[in-house]
Amino acid sequence: MIFFFSGTGNSKWVATKIAQSLDDRLIDISDRRSLDSEYSPCENEKIGFIFPVYAWGPPKVVVDFIKSVNIKSPLYIYFICCCGDEIGLTGTIVSNIIKKRSWPCNAGFSVIMPNTYVSLPGFDIDDVVIEKNKVMGAIARIEHICSKLKENVVMSSYECHIGPLPFLKSRIIYPLFNKFGLTAKPYNVDCNLCISCGKCEKACSVGNVKLTNGHPVWGNNCTQCLACYHACPTHAIEYGKMTKNKGQYKGKYLD
Repeated sequence: MIFFFSGTGNSKWVATKIAQSLDDRLIDISDRRSLDSEYSPCENEKIGFIFPVYAWGPPKVVVDFIKSVNIKSPLYIYFICCCGDEIGLTGTIVSNIIKKRSWPCNAGFSVIMPNTYVSLPGFDIDDVVIEKNKVMGAIARIEHICSKLKENVVMSSYECHIGPLPFLKSRIIYPLFNKFGLTAKPYNVDCNLCISCGKCEKACSVGNVKLTNGHPVWGNNCTQCLACYHACPTHAIEYGKMTKNKGQYKGKYLD
């Protein structure tokens, strides 16, 4: 049983690959019904949480889900963090949340995927060569992860790319991001470019974007996944001035 959350599609792609290899079932965390249900794992069924890393920590929607979901007597739990480069202390944060539920956290991994975060200076999508290489590397990484999971490996330390200055990134920047960065207020749309296609509304995994008079309007439940920005076919959506002249991620190498 794999619970996943995905904004721009990277984590969904990883979750789908894992599910295919393990012959497992997928449950989308962003579907409200997923939280309202009670889950009883089948005999020897693993529980996986797969999600992107936002500001060197787990998305708030994932944290809230793990704290609240009703899973009956899970025997084996693992997590997989999808990141552009590194995860900081995300693994520690997630495993601690899992353990506070009196559940085991048997294994943890990170998978490097193409960059999608563009809302701060110095952040942009990868060029096509790096993007393609990351996806190819992710395929090999997923095969490795699945081989471990099929063996029911129990890890004393998780296989995650932590990166430099993890305390600063995950214990200082991440809380500040959750406190001040989860806002949709800077989003704006160029009505001259907007074609009212509704792709931004469809892309939003938490239903925070609605078309009003043919143009997107953002609510107060933003996860900062940037799916609406990347989905816009005419680049009509910007996040303040931060995304001006930056690229859009289309996941063209995800099969």
